[in-house]
Amino acid sequence: MNFTLRSRALLLAGCAGIAAWAAPAHAQSSADDAEVVNDDTQGPGIIVTARRREEALIDVPLSVTAITGESLEQQGVQSLTEVAQQVPNITLEVSRGTNTTLTAFIRGVGQQDPVAGFEAGVGLYVDDVYLNRPQAAVLDIYDVERIEVLRGPQGTLYGRNTIGGAIKYVTARLPDDPSFSIRGSYGSFDQADLIITGSVPVGDSLKIGASGARLSRGGFGNNLNLGTENYNKDVWAARGTIEFDNGPLFVRLSGDYVRDESEARQGSRLIPSLFTGAPVLDDVFDTRAGLNVVDQQVEAYGGALNIAIELSDTVTLKSITGYREDKSTTPIDFDSLPAADLDVPAIYENDQFSQELQLLYEGDRLSGVLGFYYLDANAFTAFDVALFTTGALINLPGLNAQTLGDVGTETWSVFGDFTYDITDTISVSLGGRYTRDKRTSRVLRTTFIGGFSDLFVPGSTAIPIAVTSDFEGSETFEDFNPRASISWQPTRNHNIYFTYSQGFKGGGFDPRGQTSAAPDLDGDGDRDFDDQFEFLRFGPETVDSYELGWKASLLDNRLNISLAGFIGEYDDVQIPGSVGLDTNGDGINDSFIGITSNAASADVNGFEFEGNALVGRDFWGDGSRFNVNWSLGYLDAGFNTFIDAFGNDVADQRVFQNTPDITAHMGFVLGVPAADGMVDFIGLASLRSDASQFEVPNRFLDQDGFVLVDASIVYTSDSGLFSIGGHVKNLFDKEYIVAGYNFVAGGTPPGTPFRSTLGLEGTLTGFYGDPRRFFLTAEVNF
Repeated sequence: MNFTLRSRALLLAGCAGIAAWAAPAHAQSSADDAEVVNDDTQGPGIIVTARRREEALIDVPLSVTAITGESLEQQGVQSLTEVAQQVPNITLEVSRGTNTTLTAFIRGVGQQDPVAGFEAGVGLYVDDVYLNRPQAAVLDIYDVERIEVLRGPQGTLYGRNTIGGAIKYVTARLPDDPSFSIRGSYGSFDQADLIITGSVPVGDSLKIGASGARLSRGGFGNNLNLGTENYNKDVWAARGTIEFDNGPLFVRLSGDYVRDESEARQGSRLIPSLFTGAPVLDDVFDTRAGLNVVDQQVEAYGGALNIAIELSDTVTLKSITGYREDKSTTPIDFDSLPAADLDVPAIYENDQFSQELQLLYEGDRLSGVLGFYYLDANAFTAFDVALFTTGALINLPGLNAQTLGDVGTETWSVFGDFTYDITDTISVSLGGRYTRDKRTSRVLRTTFIGGFSDLFVPGSTAIPIAVTSDFEGSETFEDFNPRASISWQPTRNHNIYFTYSQGFKGGGFDPRGQTSAAPDLDGDGDRDFDDQFEFLRFGPETVDSYELGWKASLLDNRLNISLAGFIGEYDDVQIPGSVGLDTNGDGINDSFIGITSNAASADVNGFEFEGNALVGRDFWGDGSRFNVNWSLGYLDAGFNTFIDAFGNDVADQRVFQNTPDITAHMGFVLGVPAADGMVDFIGLASLRSDASQFEVPNRFLDQDGFVLVDASIVYTSDSGLFSIGGHVKNLFDKEYIVAGYNFVAGGTPPGTPFRSTLGLEGTLTGFYGDPRRFFLTAEVNF
């Protein structure tokens, strides 16, 4: 592939790409760019710029996995979430009730609540540009150079501080020669994809390129009430790039647009309805959801300007400027029933501007980076909470609890990280980051009767009867976070390192908090602004991470391994949540309230092992090869304290969400020459142990351990003119939950009656991973 397109994120150019990665399997790397300088698979011959400078892969004292674009394409990987199948201690899922919002956890740290006001625990970068919001962040995978997953706190080398880790979507520079490619896919559930890519040089220094994509698939199930598809795909995307490269100056300007008009993704009820007795459906991909006052739609666009100037042989100045907007409307039918028992139409609007400056130095023994980062972002969320069945019961027809949250984030930071080679075998690194986050929040909550508000039904006659929150406040959070490491390479093929790093995530205000429920916290006899401020506010959280690692390249670079053990001290953990609220004391919850606190401290310890090996090649003297790769991650994550809403420490009753104890995978690529080309047989098996959706375990939503198996057969001509492949995902059609909603109590132990905590029917719904899929791919390159 010669040009890069993605459909759901700001597509921004890297300034330091030096070559495409040629290895056939995935490698452990932390590279922004990489170059293979010998014929062996991953080893010291790979040159990377993980720390903003060129160095051999084995020299990098970081715990990172990189999967090459070639490997992803051969495996038929089509979405960013699939990357989690072959990376230890990570969870990547489509957020509940959405098609394109990303839920990401690394080593137990993350954030699954996508509403405005909550910062991500895992940073998503597209060519070094941080995406501030999770909406429109489930990236489609094609024409990508590499996906990297950096585990543990990041910040001294990158723009935005990220407390859990970072996911980097790395693209390739435009080629020197004219190029044109067409790639298509067709498969089960009427999948039909087409990607067209082209670029051309204009003179010696200027290149332009453009891409377009149409991605479509029928639903895995159906909405039996509305007659629409469930879990389908309907995406259009386009992108353009201009590059100027003349000696010491490189400039890249890029822009993208994506529109997703897939049907609303509704969950499956896990228990019969408590009020009308509707049974559980047989097919987990079917739904009876009735909410249709807005369409499911995501529109996102943005642009970026990247500039790199070589000031001297040792100093380079880089500028990374990005802008992005996205808007989503989504009808989330929590109860997944025809009646509006707990129905939530929602609007998300986000925009961001970021500017990063880097000054890079590369000397004989000292090398490093100094940087400045600025982000100005706004996130607006508005949603109605339709409790119509509850309203009818308490003589409030069309009861609706509306919430608007408008959150502004202005942050800047200075960071640096330098490495000094004390001897030829020992080097030390020191880094630090000062961050200043200012969060400004506007929270407005209004109770209506008479139906949906005019935000979702223009001309609505719904009547506001109470304002339960009317708050505007701001606070600034600042911190300094250090990083230090020492690396010892007793021989060229071994690196033993120890790293300490600290991560920080600023606080904010819960946009679903209800100020009318704020207690008199300051004891002055009045629930004034100070009480409301403290009631809605939550503070920063931090992680101190200690990691001991060993990287080795053995058997003439045919076997490469990476082993890391880590201890994480997780303090002031932000715990967001929503609970039903009885506003008039009649025993029926007629509203809800958001409660977010720094309720917990925890230890997150574990280890990770990754390896890849060239088992054999030229079995019959014909250029055949056999590669294997594998990984194993183990996490021991537990709360030391967890203070509930009543002031009790319930740490022994809480677990980490979206964090299985064990993650593992085993993959292989067997290449056999045939008909002036190569046939690759590819297999992948991934394992995830038991995991909980929320901090409170739930026997219906929590997913038992499972294994997914994928397989592919791909033929590629020696000339690179064309390739054709067949792929199967989830070969054994495993049924597994990836997200859910829970507004019921009881049911534990089995046989105990359930009681709804919001609405009358009880909301206990699950969202599922993709079923078994077959598809063919074909690509022609000119």
